[in-house]
Amino acid sequence: MDILTYFKALPPAVAQGMIWGIMAIGVYITYKILDIADLTVDGSICTGAAVCAVLMSKGCNVWIALLGAFIAGMLAGLVTGLFHTFMGIPPILSGILTQLILWSVNLKLMGLGFEPARASASNLALPARKYDLLVSQLDINHTIIVLELFCIVLIAGLYCFFGTEYGCSLRATGANLAMSRAQGINTDNRKIFGLVLSNGLVALSGGLLAQYQGNADANMGKGAIVIGLAAICIGDALFSWLCRNNFALKLIAVVLGAIVYYIVYATVIYLGLDSNYLKMLSALLVAFFLAVPYWKKKYFSGRKRFHLRHQKIKEKKETKGGK
Repeated sequence: MDILTYFKALPPAVAQGMIWGIMAIGVYITYKILDIADLTVDGSICTGAAVCAVLMSKGCNVWIALLGAFIAGMLAGLVTGLFHTFMGIPPILSGILTQLILWSVNLKLMGLGFEPARASASNLALPARKYDLLVSQLDINHTIIVLELFCIVLIAGLYCFFGTEYGCSLRATGANLAMSRAQGINTDNRKIFGLVLSNGLVALSGGLLAQYQGNADANMGKGAIVIGLAAICIGDALFSWLCRNNFALKLIAVVLGAIVYYIVYATVIYLGLDSNYLKMLSALLVAFFLAVPYWKKKYFSGRKRFHLRHQKIKEKKETKGGK
């Protein structure tokens, strides 16, 4: 494979990175804001893809299909939220239970997209030449522009929402649960809302992904949580200098992290690595970028404090000597 072929593979990697970046923003809401590791996303991204594909196969407009995907994801998040708050199940186990439920639901949903309807199906085609899709691999330039607009509108909307009183209370719930309760915040309500919003965004990205790759597949959500965490960790490690405690910039960093992740993927494929090792590479990438903040704190912040202390001692000596 020559270098020209590699550069031709970069725009599709950027497009796919932005789609998964929207999913990673959903993961960011639960993982970073609510401090919950939500495994529902492995199922809800496929639910969004299945609902979008079924609605479009029945003649619905692409925007209606994406809205349906978003609502389906919200319902999935609601189930996880109720498992956790109403039934007292730990959040990570709640996500696993919902994910298992969604596996059966997704198979049933995709079966409805066929004529006549089937009892279940693991794959439903959504060809670009047959349907009026919003994003497609056949027109990468148009796809990238549409996805850029999606990301801009989404980040602007979330920035405005999390600046409201309700949004601040949601952030406070994740930052300090006990203090939030002491201030009269209904933390269970905030957790449910965060999970609903998060999985709605994840399912929306699933609808876009189904259009982009031309089908909805029952296995498309496997490892989604790993990709989401990788995007967050890469964005945090590489673009933390850009954020400076600005919420909108942090979300932009998440999307950029997803793009970097898929560019790395494209580079690995270009170098000829066996595709069977890609999952292992994903896990190692996440492990590495999760370790970066720890390494910074352990090995570099200590040195910085030592140099500052040494500098202060030196300045004191110079001051005494001057006197």
